[in-house]
Amino acid sequence: MTGRRRWSTEEILDTAVALLRTSDAESFSVRKLAAALGTDSSSLYRHFRNKTELLRAVADRVLLAAVDSHRPEGDWKQRITALGLRLREAFGEQPQLAAIWGRYGSGGTGSRLVMEEVLQALRTSGLPDQEIPACYHRIVILLAALIASEAGISTITSEEYEQGMEQFRVAVLGADPERFPALAHFARDIRPLGAERRAAFEEILAAHLAHIEARIP
Repeated sequence: MTGRRRWSTEEILDTAVALLRTSDAESFSVRKLAAALGTDSSSLYRHFRNKTELLRAVADRVLLAAVDSHRPEGDWKQRITALGLRLREAFGEQPQLAAIWGRYGSGGTGSRLVMEEVLQALRTSGLPDQEIPACYHRIVILLAALIASEAGISTITSEEYEQGMEQFRVAVLGADPERFPALAHFARDIRPLGAERRAAFEEILAAHLAHIEARIP
């Protein structure tokens, strides 16, 4: 009689990623993961103490892959921008995982590499050391929020997108000018949330980095 197969941590994470491509963190469960692997939940708890720890490990794999292909170049603003765009691209390939990073964070190697790159870039900026941790924190919050927001839009179906666009056109172009005078005035120039996402990402990040730069002695 053969014993039950023992799955490696990497095999467990591979399967978790595959499940999360078609679901979200709320509907994902260790029980579903165990069923996909053909095992019971107890065997997975030898690798991860709970669902949250497992999800953090999944998010960390995305961070690790993103940083692994990142080559720091340019000044501190260019380095942080390049890293931000690389993270955006990595989570864009697996949008369901972006919200997991924003919600659960990660304490793994990928997370530490992201922290190290941002902190190193900030140290070359000329900021006093005592201001760098707070600046780092705000940069990461901004990146996580922008990436999670974009990922949320990218996961909707084409039908849902068209429905949303129709609602947008009705809400904006059909706005009552007496009740919404500013909206009616700018209606034809207002863009939906899904438009020009990369340009908006870069502009918002650039504006924040310029704000930091203005504080450098």
